Amino acid sequence: MVPEPYNESYHNHDGYLGVSYTPFKTRVADAILESSIQYGLKHVDYNGPTQVGVSRFQVSMKNGVRESSSRAYLHSIRNRHNFHIRKGSMVTKILIDPQTKTTEGVEFVSDGHKYVVRVSKEVIVSAGAINSPQLLMLSGVGPKKHLAEMGIPLLANLKVGYNLMDHISSGSLTFVIDKPYTLNFEQATSLQNLKQYFNHHTGPITAPNMCEVVVFYDLKNPTDLDGYPDIEIITFATSFVFFPVAYKSLGITDQLYDTIWKPIENGHSFVIMPMLLRPKSRGRIILRNKDYKSKPRIFPNYFAVQEDLDTLVAGVRLVLNITKQPALLKLGTKLHDIPLPQCARFHFGSDQYFECATRVLSLNFFHYSGTCKMGPRTDKRAVVDPRLKVYGIKGLRVIDASVMPEIPAAHTNSPTYMIAEKGADMIKEDWSFPVERS
Repeated sequence: MVPEPYNESYHNHDGYLGVSYTPFKTRVADAILESSIQYGLKHVDYNGPTQVGVSRFQVSMKNGVRESSSRAYLHSIRNRHNFHIRKGSMVTKILIDPQTKTTEGVEFVSDGHKYVVRVSKEVIVSAGAINSPQLLMLSGVGPKKHLAEMGIPLLANLKVGYNLMDHISSGSLTFVIDKPYTLNFEQATSLQNLKQYFNHHTGPITAPNMCEVVVFYDLKNPTDLDGYPDIEIITFATSFVFFPVAYKSLGITDQLYDTIWKPIENGHSFVIMPMLLRPKSRGRIILRNKDYKSKPRIFPNYFAVQEDLDTLVAGVRLVLNITKQPALLKLGTKLHDIPLPQCARFHFGSDQYFECATRVLSLNFFHYSGTCKMGPRTDKRAVVDPRLKVYGIKGLRVIDASVMPEIPAAHTNSPTYMIAEKGADMIKEDWSFPVERS
C-alpha cells in the first residue's frame, strides 16, 4: 500500500489490486520532487482528495513486483470450475442472428482449428480500444458506409471506431547533470542489482519504465489547488541513452540518435516529458479488410486541434521552470541543447522550436480509449448504453477502455479496472446473481 498518512476514503487494504510506491528511487528523483515544491507545487497524494501537485509515482505493484491484471484478478481464481482460459486463440467473429439481432456466440481460431462457442445469456467483448471496434465491425456492428466498403453485411449502424483518444507527450527535453545520480543499463542490470530484485524484489529493476516523479498541473488555473489538470509531467531516472536499442522502439532513427544523444552517452542524463491529459483531437479505427488476421488501420489524428499542441508547449515551459530551481541546479542540471535537425531553422528554446520538436518527437503512452463510446441513446456517436450494452444488439456488451466517452486526466490502467469491476457488478445485477459490496 501507499505509506500513511493518507485519506482512507480514497485508499483501502483489501482490494484485488496492489498499489504502492516503488522500493527504489534515485537522488535525481529527490531533487525533482524538491525543485517542484520550490517552484510552488504542493506535495500531494494524487489518488486522494486533490490531484494537482507533485508526488512520487504510485504504481500497480505489490512487494516490488508489477501487479498485472492477471496477477491481481486471475491468479487467485485459477482453480474455479467455471473459469476457463484458452491461450493462443483469436476470436474471428461475434455470431449474431441477423433477423432477431440477438447474440448467439463467438467463432474463434486456436491451433489452426476453427471453433464455435454458443452462449445462453450474452457475450462480453473486452479486446481493448483497438481490437474491440475491429471485432464489432467484422461482426456487422459499425458505420454503415464503412462496412459496405468492406463487404460486411450491416447488423447495427453505430459509430464504432470513432472517438479514438490517447495521451501524447513531447520527448524533446533531455537534461544532463554533473553528478552520477541517474541510471544506466550496466548499473541497473549489474549482478548485485539482479540478485537484489530476484531475491528481495528491491533495487532499480523495480522502477516501472524508470518513471519516478509525477506532476499534475492545471495550466489554465495554476493557483487552484483543486484544479482539473490538463498536463502531466513525467520524470525518468534516465534518458534515451539508457539501453542501446531502446530508442529504436520509440521510432528514433540511428541518424537522429547519433546526432542528439550519442554525444552524452558517457555522461549522466535524464528525460522529463510533459504529457497532454485532456486532448481535444480525436482519431479513428477502421478495418483494412474483412480478414480477421489483418491489423486495423489506426488514425490517431494527434494535434488536429492546435490547442493540444499549444498546451504541450506550455507544459515544456513548466518543465523548464521546475528545472531552474535550486535543488536541481545543485546537481549542475542543464538542458541538453543540441537542436533536432528538423527544427534547427527555429531559435533553440523558442516556442516555435518546441512546437516543431514536439511534432517531430511526440511519444504516446498507449492509453487508447473511446472507440466504442458510452452514452445515452440521444448521443449519435454512442455505441454502448450506460450499462455497457451495444445499442441495437441483444446480448452483447463491451467492457474495456473503448467505452470511455472522455479519456481520464490520468493513466488509464486503473480506470479500466474500475470499468471492469463495475461491468461485472452490472452483469450480476442483470442476471440476478448476488453482488458483493465492499
